[in-house]
Amino acid sequence: MEEARRRELIAKYLDGYRAVTEALERLGAERLDVRAAPGEWSAREIVHHLADAEMTGAIRLRRLLAEERPEIVAYDEEEYARRLHYDRPLGASLEAFDAARRATAELLEHLTATEWQREGTHSETGRYTVEAWLEVYAEHAHDHAAQVLRTGGADGA
Repeated sequence: MEEARRRELIAKYLDGYRAVTEALERLGAERLDVRAAPGEWSAREIVHHLADAEMTGAIRLRRLLAEERPEIVAYDEEEYARRLHYDRPLGASLEAFDAARRATAELLEHLTATEWQREGTHSETGRYTVEAWLEVYAEHAHDHAAQVLRTGGADGA
């Protein structure tokens, strides 16, 4: 991956928290528990998912950097939503999402060319590199920010 592409993805990764909080503001607190369709997540549930995913992602990156060819194990997002009380207040999850993302972005800024090439194996997708990690997580929050807007019709649709 070219350095310019990495910079672009890191910037997008850093912007993820802003995108999510802006979407939540547009949605409004009164619509946090609205679902776009049966079986889809509400904005509240999306925020809890983002916190869980970000903390999991932060550990995944650290394992890729600190361990030799770690196995990165997938997790069942739906089971997390069922078992981890995604109906609870979302303030702490927003803070956890933000803090994990900021700490990880600082780490990304310090990686050497060799560290960018480190890899492990994902239990579902196989070869898993630091660069692949960045591509996934740079988009993740933005994708869910758009989903937040769709939950309560705040996207204008």
